[in-house]
Amino acid sequence: MNTTLAGKHAVVTGGGSGIGAATADALVRAGARVTLMGRDAQRLAAQREMLSRHGEVAACTSVDVCDESAVNKAFFEAASNAGPIDVLVNNAGQAQAAPFANTDMALWQRMLDVNLTGVFLCTRTVLPSMLERSYGRIVNVASTAGQIGYAYVAAYCAAKHGVIGLTRSLALEVATKGVTVNAVCPGYTETELLRASLDQITAKTSRSEQQARDILVRHNPQRRFVEPAEVANAVLWLCMPGSESITGQSISVSGGEVT
Repeated sequence: MNTTLAGKHAVVTGGGSGIGAATADALVRAGARVTLMGRDAQRLAAQREMLSRHGEVAACTSVDVCDESAVNKAFFEAASNAGPIDVLVNNAGQAQAAPFANTDMALWQRMLDVNLTGVFLCTRTVLPSMLERSYGRIVNVASTAGQIGYAYVAAYCAAKHGVIGLTRSLALEVATKGVTVNAVCPGYTETELLRASLDQITAKTSRSEQQARDILVRHNPQRRFVEPAEVANAVLWLCMPGSESITGQSISVSGGEVT
């Protein structure tokens, strides 16, 4: 463990598992006080207990990032409990596949709400304090689906492209204010989202799980899935001293799939 981020308060949404949990672990090990946010209170509590062995987990808060009032309340409580928020990692997200012709308004709106509006609401909540203190690090966990297109996930791709657009635009607005805004864009990563994609393929086709894995892994030139810790390392780098000139970027963590 090092203390590079000692004294910094970081909030990680979707912090109960996968990339969010790995990112929280990396931030804790770097000395930050971390507040975990997510929808599953039980999972967050278990994650907090595990992370507390390595550093300070300030709190875990159950919140739906699509709910404006809930987001405002959760972030107010986080700042009251552990001090102003220096680092925000917008990781909460959801993916659902469907042919475009079968994409109804409910699916379309859900993908936009969770993956894009949630980023907007959380960022809008922390930004005023960051600007007041002339310091802040905002990292949005987007996806290679925000950089290129994939078949059968038009709504998800649209939302993640929106996250990258938001990242670039806001980075320009705050470029002289001591706040950086970046996105990391993982390819297929060993998380519950990947598990759901594999289950969907096997359920709708006659393919085995291994065959489904082979279909997805072929997108990665390294012929393997990304590990959550690899994404977390990219997030951590964007939050560390020395990354002040990195802003408005969409960094692909995909084994070379997007260059």
